[in-house]
Amino acid sequence: MKQNLLDDIQNLLLLGAGPSGVAPNTYHAMSRNVLGHLDPYFLKIMAEIKHGLRELFGTENKVTVPLSGTGSIGMEAAFVNVIEKGDKVLVLENGVFGNRMEDVASRLGAVVTKEEFEWGTPVVPARVKELLEQDHYKLVAIVHAETSTGVCNPVEEIGRMVHEAGSLYLVDCVTSLGGIPVEVDKWHADIAYSGTQKCLSCPPGAAPITFSDAAMQVIENRKTKVPNWYLDMNMLTHYWRGATRVYHHTAPISMMYGLYQALYNILEEGKENCFARHMAAHRRLVEGLERIGLELFVAPEFRLPDLNCIVVPEGITDKEIISELRDNYSISISAGLGPMAGKILRVGLMGYNATETNADRFVSALEEILRAHGCLAEKAA
Repeated sequence: MKQNLLDDIQNLLLLGAGPSGVAPNTYHAMSRNVLGHLDPYFLKIMAEIKHGLRELFGTENKVTVPLSGTGSIGMEAAFVNVIEKGDKVLVLENGVFGNRMEDVASRLGAVVTKEEFEWGTPVVPARVKELLEQDHYKLVAIVHAETSTGVCNPVEEIGRMVHEAGSLYLVDCVTSLGGIPVEVDKWHADIAYSGTQKCLSCPPGAAPITFSDAAMQVIENRKTKVPNWYLDMNMLTHYWRGATRVYHHTAPISMMYGLYQALYNILEEGKENCFARHMAAHRRLVEGLERIGLELFVAPEFRLPDLNCIVVPEGITDKEIISELRDNYSISISAGLGPMAGKILRVGLMGYNATETNADRFVSALEEILRAHGCLAEKAA
């Protein structure tokens, strides 16, 4: 190789759907000397990571660990451990990641019922109640914070219904953990997973996950082996919580250092303070967007504070906006997915980057771009 491409990486303000910005002390943590994955001091770090994750997940679950892999491996592990061929699964879908849940469950031979809700609106609890009365499902799955639309789903209300129906409850918390309250035990969630690269402000590479005792009983009493060796919680628990740690795989040591520091940062700030900071940044963003006459895709009562979707105004394309923000303002945001491609811009105010200053910087840059293209409403001129 003639040139080291790493020398020319641009320092972008990451305001997309993920990954988010990383705090300097987290980068520093990841540069520390590597230890062995069974080293006694590394085991202490593992124990503290588990404690921090339980705090953020709002759970007492003993099996609360980070898996080695990105957020998608959390989804894969959630399904592959509890689903066997022929099991009935209900997926509540109002975005891309509900569709992905259906795909993963179907590949395992589950009989999947996918109930679709309009994108940009939340799952409707009354309809879920009807479905639970019509049939019994081994597992009901929902996305808490739908990254593709910026909608927050009513997971607590639905969790009560699922619990009363005697089904396992699976909640995707990839875009919510660390940015808004997550209360796994209060929601009666049996499995919840996340990723490090969103509101935790850590690089992609680990997937926090938690299993209730009921979920672990299902896993331990399967009729067939978990079909994925790498994600088999029967084996992984012996590494993560055994009195005598049993080698399973080589954990990504530096990644775990980063996760440890990221959790430390949030808990040192205080969970409630962290959530309030995300909300303040969101409100500042909304105020700025409304000032220049732009429309948000989701109604105020259903919006996520950490992932905001803006309707692309007439007279310019999403690709033009995204390109100009990156090239001229060093700001990176995300395009819409699926049926929302070309229609919305996705702006993340997550983790380290969730500040009012960053909200102002983005709105100012967007306003300049739209004025240059002559596509701001007259009232905003």
